[in-house]
Amino acid sequence: MNNNKNIESEKLSCKVQAIASVVYDAVQDCQGDTVALLAMLRQLEQLHREIRDGVFQESLPVNRRQLYSLLKDIESEGGWPYIERMRLQAFLANLPQEAPEENSHEVLESDRSCG
Repeated sequence: MNNNKNIESEKLSCKVQAIASVVYDAVQDCQGDTVALLAMLRQLEQLHREIRDGVFQESLPVNRRQLYSLLKDIESEGGWPYIERMRLQAFLANLPQEAPEENSHEVLESDRSCG
């Protein structure tokens, strides 16, 4: 029976690797396209949420032995999965700094074009 568990684990590992490969390929295709990359991040976050709130919660341990086994696995395999969102300050830090005179001139020009 232990051999079947190893085979199933290997199949799962191959599927996870295939998913990662497809995601990395898609990232390469979207390189430089911020909107497409953002859409991809949103989709990955949605998938994470659906799995976590659905089948994962349904599969949580029902006794202490199973809970201990799960916690042991979490500790040994890298912790709890989490998708971190970029903080707005970090996002803004990546924007190029513009001279204040340039900004005010652009605003004045756009105001004139509207009236």
